[in-house]
Amino acid sequence: MKNKKLIIGLGLLMAMSAVACKKEGCTDPTAANYNDKAKKDDGSCTFAESEPAYTTPSSYVFADASGNSTVAFQGQTDRLSQLDEMITLMKTGTTSTLDAQVLKDMFANVGGNGNGNFSFTSTKQLKDKCFSLDVAMMEAMLDKIALTSQSNGMVASSGQAGVLTSGTTTYLFDENGFNVREQFEKGIMGSVFMYQALSVYFGDIEMNGDNTTAVDAANGEFYTALEHSWDEAFGYFGVDVNFPTVPAPGFWGEYSENQNALLNSNADMMNNFLKGRAAISANVLGDRDAAISAISKEWEDISAYQAIEYLGSAVGYFGNDNAQFLKSLSEAYGFVWSLRYSPQATRRLSTTEHNDLINMFGTNLWSLSVADINAIKNTLDAKY
Repeated sequence: MKNKKLIIGLGLLMAMSAVACKKEGCTDPTAANYNDKAKKDDGSCTFAESEPAYTTPSSYVFADASGNSTVAFQGQTDRLSQLDEMITLMKTGTTSTLDAQVLKDMFANVGGNGNGNFSFTSTKQLKDKCFSLDVAMMEAMLDKIALTSQSNGMVASSGQAGVLTSGTTTYLFDENGFNVREQFEKGIMGSVFMYQALSVYFGDIEMNGDNTTAVDAANGEFYTALEHSWDEAFGYFGVDVNFPTVPAPGFWGEYSENQNALLNSNADMMNNFLKGRAAISANVLGDRDAAISAISKEWEDISAYQAIEYLGSAVGYFGNDNAQFLKSLSEAYGFVWSLRYSPQATRRLSTTEHNDLINMFGTNLWSLSVADINAIKNTLDAKY
């Protein structure tokens, strides 16, 4: 009898031990920490928070829950208009002498109206948004444009500043064959528009801005700081809120249209600007970051492909139309220079490679051969 009781006792002890030794953990397969070895749920299951669903609109129109528009990028629109009016004035340098100080006053927007040279007033300026290391270079270009305009009565040749005509259009070139106006235009497109959008407004400081409260709803600023930073980056792309249905008026949007057949750049740029902004409003920042990467790469591609196109044009004009030959090379140079402003995280050219590419243009465009131009073009082709 004692043996029977002992056996029964041992059996109960073993059963209790078996239950106690069952591996505990999360047994819910939908949980983030699901353990398929666990036999007993210990209440430790954790679940990933589901991201809120959001809708990406077809145009750049966003509003808060009360229907107030949360989009604002007037400052960027002003700066694009300032560059446009500067270029209009510079074009008169083919027939009249330009004043370097007038151009610098416009660059710095002296007095809120370019010292009386803009057709509108604004508190914004190009100079203080220019990549700081390149401000002096841009001002030197303005000096050069004014100096070159003094030779508008001369025919341009190697070593001689002056003008050349193609069809009904006349262009001004310095003594080394550069159309400095084109250099300045593309320089600002890179050192202000591209740099500010991709490296400043898409940079860590701006993209870590507040995304919970309106900046100043009492004064009509219904956007959050983060939403506003994204809007300002979009503003520098320079397109309508219904782009590409509404064509771009100029600058980067226009060149996106130029390269659209090869890059699908219109849809890629606009869709990612829309996606990123919608993701910010829904606080799905992973989607925002993916859009930043896509925009940065595409913007760089637009610049590179436009440079390649102009290099090809220069080859076609070689020996038969010096005006278009030099203009094409000047624009190609400007777009290659703009690659300097692509963010380090996504750019295809190292600083050394970019410097080497710029140096391939030399200091006198008149001296470039077809082989030289094709070498530059092939170097870009290899990277893009």
